[in-house]
Amino acid sequence: MARPPLPIGTWGAIRTEKLGLNRFCARARFRDYDGKTRDVEATGTTGPAAIRALKEKLRDRVTPNDDEITRETRIDTLADLWLEQMVAEEQVVPQTLNTYTSSLRSKIRPALGDLRIREATVGRLDKFLREIAAEHPSAAKTAKVVLGQMFALAVRRGAISTNPVRDTGRLRTPKRKVAALTDDDLHAVRAAIRQWQAPTPGKSGPRHTGDLADIVDLMLATGARIGEVLALRWGDLDLGAERPTVTISGTLIYLKGQGIVRQEWTKSDAGYRTLVLPSFAVGVLLTRKVAAVDSSIDAVFATRRDTWLAPNNVRRQWRRARDEAGLTWVIPHTFRKTVATLIDQEADTKSAAAQLGHGSEQVTNRHYVAKPALAPDVSVILERLGDQGDTSRAT
Repeated sequence: MARPPLPIGTWGAIRTEKLGLNRFCARARFRDYDGKTRDVEATGTTGPAAIRALKEKLRDRVTPNDDEITRETRIDTLADLWLEQMVAEEQVVPQTLNTYTSSLRSKIRPALGDLRIREATVGRLDKFLREIAAEHPSAAKTAKVVLGQMFALAVRRGAISTNPVRDTGRLRTPKRKVAALTDDDLHAVRAAIRQWQAPTPGKSGPRHTGDLADIVDLMLATGARIGEVLALRWGDLDLGAERPTVTISGTLIYLKGQGIVRQEWTKSDAGYRTLVLPSFAVGVLLTRKVAAVDSSIDAVFATRRDTWLAPNNVRRQWRRARDEAGLTWVIPHTFRKTVATLIDQEADTKSAAAQLGHGSEQVTNRHYVAKPALAPDVSVILERLGDQGDTSRAT
């Protein structure tokens, strides 16, 4: 009867042989992960030393292949190969690739780059991610996505059999209370912008334009993201219609080597939408149209050099405008949440989701609508705790 084959990833009896003075060789038959059984050997100055060296070699054994990724490949190299594949296959949009590259540069490479793939254990990766999450939860989630895809590539190339990132702990992002602007807050926002835009005697530098006030008004009128508002072209507007509209059809992104460019699609399919404009927004746009100069990019908001207005510059302007108004908690996304909250209150969540360009009402309800938790109506049950004709209290 034929001897049964060794289980995958195991070896048979270890044999030692003296090769010379202070030189020993240990050998064993190892069944590789491709099912083939091969001779593996290691040397040492003594028999036991050779056996220890062989066991370490067998422990880290990888199926021989012609691929460039093995268990001995450094994570730095794995990152480079993964990025090359992402670029070649155009798996993600450029801004997402920039985010991944930034995570590699600032988080992953400094901490893990010199490790070999076999050394990236579940425990080591879990500790790395938890340390980042303690200070920057969103950065930890990005790093986990990047590492997960990198090690998935290593699995596909046969370097490892399982992806260690899958077994790391779940990263929990602290839930933040959705904050929307009240009427008083809106008055304060506009007052802060007016004060910031007012000319200051003796102040050097270019005079502030009315862009910030108009941008904020359009965010409040549409619920659009700041990049979507800044990507608006005059051709996206129909101000002469009985019900004036704007079509959100793109957004601004930053590309390395190109700067700020207009991406000809929105964040999601649901983000491509046509919105009916309230009258105050129509007034803002008509005023800008009258004062507008010819623009080669047809931008509603263009710089003096006829380029797209950078979202980061607008965010910086808003931070300066809000500093003295006690509105440090208000960010551009707050205007978007204010729109969602108002529509949810006056109409429904479905309408709010459509206005914001969300594909899911759950996203809108959970992250964009400010409202207190509504308890179920148990007033009939609680009625039993009331005074049920207790005569002892009668006068």
